[in-house]
Amino acid sequence: MSSCNVAVIGAGPGGLVAARELLREGHKAVVFERQAQVGGTWVYQPSVEADPLGSDPSRPIVHSSLYPSLRTNLPREVMGFRDYPFLSTGLAHRDSRRFPGHREVLHFINDFTTEFGLTDLIRFETEVVYTGLGADGKWKLRSRRGNDEEVDEIFDAVVVCNGHHTEPRLAEIHGIDAWPGKQMHSHNYRIPEPFRDQVVILIGNAFSADDISRDIAQVAKEVHVASRSVEDSMLGKQPGYDNMWLHPTVESVHRDGTVIFRDGSGVLADVIMHCTGYKYYFPFLGTNGIVTVDDNRVGPLYKHVFPPALAPGLSFVGLPWMVHF
Repeated sequence: MSSCNVAVIGAGPGGLVAARELLREGHKAVVFERQAQVGGTWVYQPSVEADPLGSDPSRPIVHSSLYPSLRTNLPREVMGFRDYPFLSTGLAHRDSRRFPGHREVLHFINDFTTEFGLTDLIRFETEVVYTGLGADGKWKLRSRRGNDEEVDEIFDAVVVCNGHHTEPRLAEIHGIDAWPGKQMHSHNYRIPEPFRDQVVILIGNAFSADDISRDIAQVAKEVHVASRSVEDSMLGKQPGYDNMWLHPTVESVHRDGTVIFRDGSGVLADVIMHCTGYKYYFPFLGTNGIVTVDDNRVGPLYKHVFPPALAPGLSFVGLPWMVHF
């Protein structure tokens, strides 16, 4: 098979391993990364977006959703690669825990990049503005570095690895337009201090809601977690906490600041935080409707990677967000 010139969009774990495998198969790869370093979602940024809900598509986007207290929810043994495991280095400045903090994951990603000589393939601070299939079967890609002029290039194939923890999904809540409190998405959460002495509602009961509720409970007056998937036996005050309660999902909110849950109970709250996940978002990708995002599902894709009508010229790496072993 002849060597192909391939564009890889994103220098997170998915983009880096894709670039390495392309090189191993004799292809050429250029990795486009809009941040100044590798790591994708594992690059911590203390800044948050001016739009706390992340609902304005024209807002300046902060890529990362990390908060300082975040640790992995998977053991390091399943986070590495088959030929490059995520081992404890034993170095004093590194995190040797089996469930390490996010900084250790970024160290590992940097180690991987250096080990396989990938840095020279990456164009940092370069955003892909558009990519689409031309009439000649080649892929046109338009990119921009900072405020420079846009540059057009031609590639044989494109691998999309832009991640999916940046574009917030929001819960639909009856009466929310008239509710007077503050709203935000967990994408813009960093530290608990802004919630001191406040009554906070977190919508969702997955990983971020679990982490953030415990974080905020250190300083908040009350923390109420609303979940649509919780069992009745788990509702009520949570073990180990004097100021945290678990509720069924939110039924409605009202002008006086009250939040009503599905079981009829209510709380007068200061803040609603949407810990409701993220959208798949490919604003740069032009496929004439061949690839779509419907109900937050990307398709049609074979094995969650290749759209049959465009394979092998277009592929996606890292779309699945939950895998059962």
